[in-house]
Amino acid sequence: MSSQTIYEFSAIDNKGNDLLLSELKGKVLLIVNTASACGFTPQYAGLQELSKRYKEDGLEVIAFPCNQFGKQEKGSNSEIASFCDLNFNINFPLMEKVEVNGPNSHPLFSFLKEQAPGIFGTKGIKWNFTKFLVNRDGTVIKRYSPKTKPEEIANDIKRML
Repeated sequence: MSSQTIYEFSAIDNKGNDLLLSELKGKVLLIVNTASACGFTPQYAGLQELSKRYKEDGLEVIAFPCNQFGKQEKGSNSEIASFCDLNFNINFPLMEKVEVNGPNSHPLFSFLKEQAPGIFGTKGIKWNFTKFLVNRDGTVIKRYSPKTKPEEIANDIKRML
């Protein structure tokens, strides 16, 4: 098991700013690969609800748009942000579009997949809206499938807050 934590990574938000995950030490993180034209896209509303309900208690939801599954995230970073604002009025960080599988996988997602493999130990992410829950110490606790609705994660989040 790696002694690495989530805090050793950084990412770029959809406005081009660096987000050092070390700045989120002490928070519970829910990291999600998202897409605007997916059957699971309505989960943005559930993610926003979790963020709204638990942000003051220390939850940070972070969305990473990805176009690797069915080409369901074709827009530019600004188009994706406009879509999310218009349709879901999200207030959690929206990152720049990334790859989550393959040789160009964002290093954060390579780490998340290693720490929390999928069913039968698979490492690859199968589809949009795969979710990773990280505790206040930066340890990846659990991976949730795209079919798991955000509200179904609420009890796990509450236990960590």
